[in-house]
Amino acid sequence: MTQPEQHRTTDSITDVRGLRVGHARVAGDGALSGTTVVLAPVGGAVAAVDVRGGGPGTRETDALDPRNVVQRIDAVVLTGGSAYGLESAAGVMAWLEERHRGVRVGPDPSHVVPVVPAACVFDLGRGGDFTARPGPATGRAAVEAADASGDHARVETGAVGAGTGAVVGGLRGGVGTASTVLESGITVGALVVVNAVGSAVDPATGALYGSYGSHVSYDSPGTPGRSLDAGPPSFPDPAVHQAALRRLAEAREAAAPPPLNTTLAVVATDAVLTRAQAQKVAGTAHDGIARALRPVHLMNDGDTVFTLATGARELPEGPGPLALNEILAAGADLVTRAIVRAVLAAPGGLRGPGGDFPSYSELYGGPHGANRPRSEPYSR
Repeated sequence: MTQPEQHRTTDSITDVRGLRVGHARVAGDGALSGTTVVLAPVGGAVAAVDVRGGGPGTRETDALDPRNVVQRIDAVVLTGGSAYGLESAAGVMAWLEERHRGVRVGPDPSHVVPVVPAACVFDLGRGGDFTARPGPATGRAAVEAADASGDHARVETGAVGAGTGAVVGGLRGGVGTASTVLESGITVGALVVVNAVGSAVDPATGALYGSYGSHVSYDSPGTPGRSLDAGPPSFPDPAVHQAALRRLAEAREAAAPPPLNTTLAVVATDAVLTRAQAQKVAGTAHDGIARALRPVHLMNDGDTVFTLATGARELPEGPGPLALNEILAAGADLVTRAIVRAVLAAPGGLRGPGGDFPSYSELYGGPHGANRPRSEPYSR
């Protein structure tokens, strides 16, 4: 899966033309949560979903079943706040209605019902205030930010939007993204919110699971850097790894938040896909989660993957359904790469009433094992 250099732009989901991403954060002391919106182009996108976790929190996902009537949607909401945070989709729905975007249900162009699928991660109390969670105003702020961002805008990653209070295996998690252009010219992108019960780190070496054999750059999206498809991952110095293990053990003793967590993803493409094909892409993309996090899909996970297909490019001619294969493979690869980027983009760890969550960079200093500043207290 090779991406020609001339096609590289932001290396994010917004490389799929027409898609925009916006983040919003819950304000106030004790708040550590937010909402992320992936906004489709006017006219919407074919969509699908695949839920694998045993404890999902979702909204409007049944509408995406290929057997049901809705053909296209205008936005996907990823949010913190557990089931409470699903209210943020109401703010997105209202924004879309004002612009007459949605499923037409009457003779007037304003007679629409926007279908806004949403999924949530558990971050309640991460900042210290259990009631500080996203609502309709947060969702509206996120969709407004997406709309204002423009085409092919760089996507902010790390502790932003739905990833503001995310953690992964005791480390700070967050938002990550990646994209590629296939040999056919089709663009595929992914965006993830990493908030997992499982770990992203190999306990034997300290290397990120997702760095093994993946197309992963340790650098920021859109910048040239060391790509792991050129060779094996670099391992942290053993002494650095042992220090990291001790630090994590201290963090777990200091606070043990309930392991109610989730990894969310949106895989997007500019290809023409049927809803059944889009659902297949969503299902295969879960393999990308399993490569980067261990374990996954537990009963206290809500792992959910959405697919969006804008329909700008036909699939290449091929032997029947096999033309879809390169998109299936790319989706899983990109989810893995986006998860690695989310973990690496997490800012310095946080210590506060909601727990003690160091970042990977704090413990390992990225791929080279040079430690960075220790955790800072919550400041909101």
